[in-house]
Amino acid sequence: MGSRFFLALFLVILMLGNEVQGNQEDDSGSLALLGTVQGSLLSYWTSAKEVAKDLYQKTYPISMDEKLRDMYSKSSAAMSTYAGIFTDQLLTLLRGE
Repeated sequence: MGSRFFLALFLVILMLGNEVQGNQEDDSGSLALLGTVQGSLLSYWTSAKEVAKDLYQKTYPISMDEKLRDMYSKSSAAMSTYAGIFTDQLLTLLRGE
């Protein structure tokens, strides 16, 4: 998340710098350079995302997924049981029986 922030900040600063230079002199060469830089940064970012996604999919163990699903189902069953007990106790306390 931090790298996205710095990349966005860099692009904003780059665009603001280009805007200031554009006001001083209107040169189509600087616009072409900005387009080239933006295109290359976008391609680097896209390739980095794809490499990270592939690496994650290769290293993510299937057994971990099964363990997480099992742990979730057991914990949700226990929470529903304890929530039911708590609700019964609360209703009994409020009724005064």
